[in-house]
Amino acid sequence: MQAQEKTLIDFLRAKQQFTIPIYQRTYSWTPKQCLKLWQDIKEISKSDEAKYHFMGPIVRIKQKLDSSEISEQVIIDGQQRITTILLLLSAVINSNINKERAEELREDFLINKHGKSNLLYKMMLTQEDRSSLINLIDNRLNEEITSKRIKENFEFFKEKMANENPEKIYSGIRKLIVVDICLDPKYDNPQLIFESLNSTGLELSQADLIRNFILMGLDTKHQEDLYYNYWHAMEKDFGQANYSVLFDRFMRDYLTIKNRNIPNIKNVYETFKNYFLKNGGLTNVDAIIKDIHKFSQFYTKISLEKEVNKKLNQAFADLNDLKVDVAYPFLLSVYDDFAQNIIGEEIFLEILNLIQSYVFRRFVCGIPTNSLNKTFANLYESINKDDYLNSLKAQMVMMENYRKFPNDAEFIKEIKEKDLYNIRNRNFWLRRFENFGRKEFVRVEDYTIEHIMPQNPNLSEDWKRELGSNFKEIQDNYLHTLGNLTLTGYNSELSDKSFSK
Repeated sequence: MQAQEKTLIDFLRAKQQFTIPIYQRTYSWTPKQCLKLWQDIKEISKSDEAKYHFMGPIVRIKQKLDSSEISEQVIIDGQQRITTILLLLSAVINSNINKERAEELREDFLINKHGKSNLLYKMMLTQEDRSSLINLIDNRLNEEITSKRIKENFEFFKEKMANENPEKIYSGIRKLIVVDICLDPKYDNPQLIFESLNSTGLELSQADLIRNFILMGLDTKHQEDLYYNYWHAMEKDFGQANYSVLFDRFMRDYLTIKNRNIPNIKNVYETFKNYFLKNGGLTNVDAIIKDIHKFSQFYTKISLEKEVNKKLNQAFADLNDLKVDVAYPFLLSVYDDFAQNIIGEEIFLEILNLIQSYVFRRFVCGIPTNSLNKTFANLYESINKDDYLNSLKAQMVMMENYRKFPNDAEFIKEIKEKDLYNIRNRNFWLRRFENFGRKEFVRVEDYTIEHIMPQNPNLSEDWKRELGSNFKEIQDNYLHTLGNLTLTGYNSELSDKSFSK
């Protein structure tokens, strides 16, 4: 390993191309991070004194030289900062700077002047980020820029440059300092160094760390095959907006299934590393990533309601209204059996309804939910594959104390008195009640909830008379209960009218 402090512009000016390996996340800085960088650059540009700003380390693996002596540098840490500076430099070049100076900056920092084909460009990002950055560098601003972050951040800097002296901003960029860490793949372990630089877990999600851990140790061809066939497919299934939020949760549930133990969401990466190494590591990497991909498909069908089977998808929607993602490890295992034809649609639907009933009855009966994650983590083990449904029902009936399944008598007593209005999952019971036995499905979200006896504490004389002398007590006790709530499209017209009206 060689480490050297240098200015960022000296680092960028060298005849080299920075390549982002396919396993790394795409460019993800937002205008919030860009604003902080812009403020730092503005501050250090105010004075000509020797004041510098440290941007952190850039870790690279030097690969090879081509015939024109342009070296390829694989960046394993620093993509976000380098790309953002290139976007800022592009904005400087597109500002009110003279053409000769603009071309000089472009040739110094954005391109390799004598590079052939793709080696012309200093930075080669991955996926749609690549073409978007190249279009900016080539000043093809009218071309479609499909990368949201590239476009958004370039426009941010372009707007900031509108009222700035470009040479003044460039003077600030010249004062940016990095530590250039060059690794030798023969002697240095990039994965261990990468982990050390991201040990706080703030820079990357657990899923990002897992992806890098799996793919970093493979040759380029193997990386690309596994990434495009499985990992990128998972990212697309989750969608850009959901990936960073849901994928860590999915990996926690996946590891719960495999280890029969629930990892802390902050320790998913460490737990996965142990699981990976115990199950063959790189020698078994293809099978492990295929299995992750398989269960991720089940997860998105449940959590994002992407199931093509309408009956199952509606059951997933009902479950999600109950906010019982703690049941996902159990449901993923059952879904796997469904996918393997161990159980059919009818049994799967009955199990989904059973879980809904279990969770909703416990809520109505006021049983604490803090033990549900452990209950569902181990519930699958009680299933006898030869008598799948009955063995599950038997187990759920026998559960006691904090795990109990309330019986009909307990449920009927409590549901008459429970506040069913001020709850987060009221759409669940409204939908189930309204659509029971119906062939024409009613979307409860299209209607409002009317209190038959009004919420208004100043009851009309009609209501006081109809309720009797203890009207206040009745209103307090029964206002939000099942018998006083109904769906309607006429809420404003009904207002506080009497019961008979």
